[in-house]
Amino acid sequence: MKKQLLLVAGLCLYLCGFSQVDSTGKNNHENGDTIQIGSMTIIKKGDSESGDRNETHVHKRRHYEPSNISTNWVIIDLGFANYNDQTNYKSPEAQQFAPGGTKDWFSLRTGKSVNVNIWLFMQRLNIIEHIVNLKYGFGIELNNYRYTTNIKYLSNPTRVIMDTVNYSKNKLAADYVTIPVMLNFNFTPHRRNDFGLSVGASFGYLYNGRQKLVSNQFGKQKFHNSFDLNPWKISWIAEIQLGPIKLYGSYATQSMFGRGLNQIPYNAGIRLSNW
Repeated sequence: MKKQLLLVAGLCLYLCGFSQVDSTGKNNHENGDTIQIGSMTIIKKGDSESGDRNETHVHKRRHYEPSNISTNWVIIDLGFANYNDQTNYKSPEAQQFAPGGTKDWFSLRTGKSVNVNIWLFMQRLNIIEHIVNLKYGFGIELNNYRYTTNIKYLSNPTRVIMDTVNYSKNKLAADYVTIPVMLNFNFTPHRRNDFGLSVGASFGYLYNGRQKLVSNQFGKQKFHNSFDLNPWKISWIAEIQLGPIKLYGSYATQSMFGRGLNQIPYNAGIRLSNW
């Protein structure tokens, strides 16, 4: 057993010594000379003594050096919108807001409830060797919640009823002006296609609320109103960078409504951006 261990140890030492190459040294490579200087490799082929033609090839590895602050213009997010309904529909507040309402009233068509974000710009500021960065931006957040039922929002005061009209399309839209702020961890700072993640928060202000209804009886109808939607939206946000593929997600810290309903919105999808 000791002899075998000594034999293996000796073999490992031999291989380690054999594999060491001076980064600025000169080695034989297919009857030629190889010189490596940093990220540049020079290969000289041919033998001047035998009369062969000498050929010299220079190979330089690409090295991407990120800037301390970089800007990405017009970023598009495409995803789905939904909410975590924690409303106590037996409470007086909920029954006043939606008389006779239940959780089933507010069920969504998940495939047609969408979130689209248009970020006018995002910037990334280097903090620690381009591995830890501060990431922030500005844009608009568009959310469409497509209902499966025939609920209708009324105003002054806001309340929700179950309508007798059969709607082929029934959606509530909530649009925000939003500022995201994230701490970015870039695990491959010297590659153009990053691998990393970002976590942080976003701060949004409601600038447009509306309900769109489509029926055979009344055609297309749009009602622009805030419907007691909370004017401020603060969300936890995250982003995953997998080379050319970027994924995003958000989860609000409070209900999307200021009173009556406790529905906490969340979004997830794919991000179209350079980094």
